[in-house]
Amino acid sequence: MSSHTAETKLGLIGKLLIEGEMICETGLHVGAGKGSLDLGGADNPVVKDAFGRPYVPGSTLRGKLRSLLEQSAGLVSPGDLVYLSRRRGQEVRIHQSNEPGDEICLLFGRNPGRMERVSGDALDTTLATPARFTAYDAPLDLESITPQMRENLDDELTEVKSENAIDRVTCQANARTLERVPAGARFRVRFVLDVLCAEDRELLAKVVEGLRLLEDDSLGGGGSRGNGRVRFENWKLTWRGRGFYAAGEPEAALLEGAATTADLQGAVLSGGLPEQLA
Repeated sequence: MSSHTAETKLGLIGKLLIEGEMICETGLHVGAGKGSLDLGGADNPVVKDAFGRPYVPGSTLRGKLRSLLEQSAGLVSPGDLVYLSRRRGQEVRIHQSNEPGDEICLLFGRNPGRMERVSGDALDTTLATPARFTAYDAPLDLESITPQMRENLDDELTEVKSENAIDRVTCQANARTLERVPAGARFRVRFVLDVLCAEDRELLAKVVEGLRLLEDDSLGGGGSRGNGRVRFENWKLTWRGRGFYAAGEPEAALLEGAATTADLQGAVLSGGLPEQLA
């Protein structure tokens, strides 16, 4: 729990840019939904931009990090969750509370109002909390798809993984195909942490915790079947204070070339970085 209180005054102190590379250790599938497909194409295509290049949506990264942090904090019991959507077959449950120091709500935001809990009485939130954490779409580094990789890909930038679902009664195989970005592909990730009060400096450690959790989890679909294992490297932290936007003051490079997320976490937990966010 953070040291924020209901009386904490908010005003932009600055923005912390967190940039790095995300490397696919196994094939990555972030689905685009089922639409019209070419004959012989994959049943489940990956999301692509207007130029046909795969990318990882910021909403995918942000949602996964939020889910992992909620689990890590023990906030996934029915009494801690509210319905964001109750659409049949598409229910969405997230953590929400009325605690001023709730780090999940501070990072990802909350709106005041009445929300139905998964279990127990409805939650009447009176606090409006602006989101501090932003995750941007992560574009594919085209140079990471080498000529040798292209020779063995089903498409110019992606592969097709064939899977079978086995009927437990008849033992009949139901074939399906999954389009994936291949192992070895790199994406450029960019996150921004808004610092709106001195207490917000504590939230950087929580963001890094989520990144470390993701490295031992999975991103996208089919994680339990081997898809979506990723790692991060080459981290860079840049601080842009309010003066950067108001008066053209220079930005400050707080950290460059942190080889791994463990190195990034070590730098954050050492206490030096958060003190510079002022």
